[in-house]
Amino acid sequence: MARIAIAGFQHETNCFVDSRTDFSYFASHRDRPPLVYGDEVLTWLSDTSFAITGFIRAMRSSHDLVPLLWTSGGAGGMVTRDAFERIAGSIVGLLSQAMPLDAVYLDLHGAMVTDDFEDGEGELLRRVRAAVGEQVPIVISLDYHANVTPEMVQLTDGLIAYRTYPHVDRIETGGYAAQVCETLLARGRPTGRALRKLPFLIPLNGQCTMVDPSQHVVSLSQVLEKEVVNLSYLAGFPPSDLHWCGPSVIAHAWTQDAADRAADVMFDAIVEREGQFAEEMFSPQEGVARAIAIAQTANRPVVLADTQDNPGCGGTADATGLLKALVAADAQGAVMGLLCDAQAAAAAHAAGVGQLLTLDLGGRSGPQGVTPFSASFTIEALGSGQFMTTGAVTGGRQVDLGLMALLRVGGVRVAVTSKRAQAYDQAPFRHLGVEPAAQKILALKSTCHYRAEFEPLAEAVLVVLAPGYYGADPSDYPFRKLRSGVRLKPLGRVHTS
Repeated sequence: MARIAIAGFQHETNCFVDSRTDFSYFASHRDRPPLVYGDEVLTWLSDTSFAITGFIRAMRSSHDLVPLLWTSGGAGGMVTRDAFERIAGSIVGLLSQAMPLDAVYLDLHGAMVTDDFEDGEGELLRRVRAAVGEQVPIVISLDYHANVTPEMVQLTDGLIAYRTYPHVDRIETGGYAAQVCETLLARGRPTGRALRKLPFLIPLNGQCTMVDPSQHVVSLSQVLEKEVVNLSYLAGFPPSDLHWCGPSVIAHAWTQDAADRAADVMFDAIVEREGQFAEEMFSPQEGVARAIAIAQTANRPVVLADTQDNPGCGGTADATGLLKALVAADAQGAVMGLLCDAQAAAAAHAAGVGQLLTLDLGGRSGPQGVTPFSASFTIEALGSGQFMTTGAVTGGRQVDLGLMALLRVGGVRVAVTSKRAQAYDQAPFRHLGVEPAAQKILALKSTCHYRAEFEPLAEAVLVVLAPGYYGADPSDYPFRKLRSGVRLKPLGRVHTS
């Protein structure tokens, strides 16, 4: 029986939003558990839908797991110095107290940028390696959108990435990490490591693994095949401004030759498909017009993805461009969600169901040009915001989105929350009495995760480019740290610093 420390520290950083992600945000209970320590990690994470869940399930009966802490700040602005130092310091401090250890497993994201470190995970891993020494294997799981750096590869012995976007394989990823950890405990640290960085960025809208080319690329992934410990593809998170931003291929293997050969095969498969990473998108007005036309004869809802206000990419979830287009077009049977406006939700609870409430809804957080939507709304339903998620991406989470309200103006209803959450589950809508499959139009603040739950219900899916803090075209980002020579999107212009 081995003694294995486990911990998690996750953040997906959008460097082009004005806000910062502070310690209180990591500590809060939202659409994911709050910051938890010690045995509370097992209480909160053993039966939910994160990678650490799969690792715990696979290892707890045969090994002595030493839980340190776990936290996720989701996606948002840069992580503050205070938040990073307090959380990373706690991990290293608790790790030191837990010694001696046989292995370490960390549930990370891979796209964290902080006030001091453009590679947050690399800095955390440097400290962890210094604490445990050169003999202890370190295995990590990473999000599919990780911006992998050389430090992440060199400081670890196994790196397992999600293979799906929408992310429906987090638990499976943790299970793979457990298999790797078991093998490393028996054989020791592998000597071969390879990192290949692609010469172009891939917009998030072109990264979906439900279709090619990404579907083919992830099918080449390996875990414990012949001399390969892991072969992983990570598509990158373009809004993170760092030197190593962008898609990666990583291999750990028992020999350097095996690592290089495996990485090169996957790398070549991606390069030859560069021009295929794309998705058609529409203006809000064109998207709404198409949705209304399709809905007239459809028996299933038309989905409009409000991709640039996706809180899962650092969006504020309160942009109003698509809402204004729906109301202006007199869309009937439309539901938008999830729009974050704590003031509006509180006002609706104070007024009560059935009341008419005049509000300036959303539009308080920017970006420039985004303004509140002013109207008189009928309050149709109220909710506590506390419920269990049910879907393929986030099922089994006890969430707290704060006070919620369903507001109607004309033929459009808006599901309002008090805390940011992406529309990747049907449970928030049902919490307010809305059955998604029964609607004419579903306007969802999401980029890709909605597809797992809502595309099977849909007559059609249309991606809409209303203003928001997540820019769907990376060539518009004002990069300051990205390395020169990278194409800012597939077949796009080359970045020069």
